[in-house]
Amino acid sequence: MSIINEPQHNAQSTQLASGNRFALVSLTSLFFMWGFITCLNDILIPYLKGTFDLSYTQAMLIQFCFFGAYFIVSLPAGALVGKIGYKKGIVAGLTISSIGCLLFYPAAQLHIYALFLFALFVLASGITLLQVSANPYVSVLGPSKTASSRLTMTQAFNSLGTTVAPFFGAWLIFSGMDSGVEGTSAQAEVIGASAVQMPYFLIAFTLLVLAVIFSFLKLPDLGKSDDSQTTPKKSWQYRHLKLGAIGIFLYVGAEVAIGSFLINFLNDPNIAGLSESEAAKFIAYYWGGAMVGRFIGALVMQKVSAGKVLGFNACIAMLLIVIAVMFDGALAMWSILGVGLFNSIMFPTIFSLAINNLGDATSHGSGVLCLAIVGGAIVPLIQGVLADSIGVQLSFILPIVCYLYIGYYGLKGCKPVLNSSPSLKSN
Repeated sequence: MSIINEPQHNAQSTQLASGNRFALVSLTSLFFMWGFITCLNDILIPYLKGTFDLSYTQAMLIQFCFFGAYFIVSLPAGALVGKIGYKKGIVAGLTISSIGCLLFYPAAQLHIYALFLFALFVLASGITLLQVSANPYVSVLGPSKTASSRLTMTQAFNSLGTTVAPFFGAWLIFSGMDSGVEGTSAQAEVIGASAVQMPYFLIAFTLLVLAVIFSFLKLPDLGKSDDSQTTPKKSWQYRHLKLGAIGIFLYVGAEVAIGSFLINFLNDPNIAGLSESEAAKFIAYYWGGAMVGRFIGALVMQKVSAGKVLGFNACIAMLLIVIAVMFDGALAMWSILGVGLFNSIMFPTIFSLAINNLGDATSHGSGVLCLAIVGGAIVPLIQGVLADSIGVQLSFILPIVCYLYIGYYGLKGCKPVLNSSPSLKSN
């Protein structure tokens, strides 16, 4: 009897492995798209700051509304994914994100800043649902031992999107501003409106196409949980998940804050004196470094523990920011851009370490971690207040504090612990 069942078992395993590979390849397109969309915020900030004559604090409301959606939507999204599964969660997330992009058209047409913020909130709500669905999907499509490496590899395509986006945004959004076109203020608003409408209309169309494609793809039916046994409260019992949520909060906050101020930082005559369109292109070095680092990190973490790699990268990131704060010119410019390389593995590594050993609480744990992405709303806003009071360069002191905690989490805080069950204290 065992002779008969063994080939069947092997065939099923081979089929599952093949399905997992196909699912991973399909999911990389999602990581690319939300990286692309998120990075466009770095272009929108100086553009809308100039268009509406905003202070740094007011301009950071862009990131506040975008990442604030994670705080409001993440837990409901985690509960929804627990009922409908990862695949349907992805389709729903793509659809909502597309609607958010389409809302940029009336926002630009009416030239109302509050409508831009609302459109960003809707767009980010869809991306939140994508994050809650896709990140744990990648983690469970294979052995838990290599989850960090696997998620880091797919996140590399997220960084590919953030690397391409600055060129796309600088070309379409800033082209009208740098063309030297003269005219009335009303004509200027029309030029500005069309510059913003076209990029987001194209993104909306792409997201809708992806939603249709994913609705027909045959992917492993994963992510559903038994609500009678699993509740959001259970996921909060894990100490390493709670500490990981703080790590996600601070990491996303630091990464987004740095990206949000890069154009203004490079525009400073004491740093590089670049125009906004030129500086926008240099953002690609920041996000491109993250892309390269994720490919390298995916290989390194096959041999070195994810926690140690995380701690090392956090220390180097702190050192680079200290240099950027203390010095001027090219040294400061390339130091701050170099932080991207060491940011590379942080989000996927913190995420996978935090959901390690959660069992049937994984989908809710994923919702908790995506809730913590609200750091991208809070930290940049605080840095905006600092920039208005002490200057852009000195305001980078704030991300240093964030990376200090991330170093602690990688070296010590990531050990799996269930508060009510000491037996789970280590792998």
